[in-house]
Amino acid sequence: MSITLSNKEKMLLEDQKTHEQMCVEKYTNYSNQAKDPQLKQLFDKNANSEQQHLNSINSILSGQVPQMNAGGSAGSMSSNAAAAPAANSTNAQSGMSNVCDSELCKDMLMTEKYISGAYDTTIFEFRDSNARDVLNHIQKEEQQHGESIYNYMSSKGMY
Repeated sequence: MSITLSNKEKMLLEDQKTHEQMCVEKYTNYSNQAKDPQLKQLFDKNANSEQQHLNSINSILSGQVPQMNAGGSAGSMSSNAAAAPAANSTNAQSGMSNVCDSELCKDMLMTEKYISGAYDTTIFEFRDSNARDVLNHIQKEEQQHGESIYNYMSSKGMY
């Protein structure tokens, strides 16, 4: 579906594009820094999802709204909620690596909170209901990323 964007819509999407690029970079970098394999996997999964968000934003910026399928996802975006990681009762991490992983989680949780909030404004400013649906779906996934980080932190005694 093709749309013409207003200057304001373009500006808001450019901001979201920057946010999504930042998320891809941070999740990728943090995955490489994380000590816990479970956290590495969580960050890799979220990085892949953020890349799909970026692809959708780029598509809308080019005037094409990704089609929502029956499952509620747009284009290649996944509609699956991030599963809560299981608690590890035999946590063998050292205190130092736990602190490092904790700081990575805190930063990503704050990032997800900010980006989810930024989508509120963007969604409300869009005229096209199909584009709004795609942006709303992305926002929901951002919230799921935050939830998965919170669940991980909680299971490791970090929150």
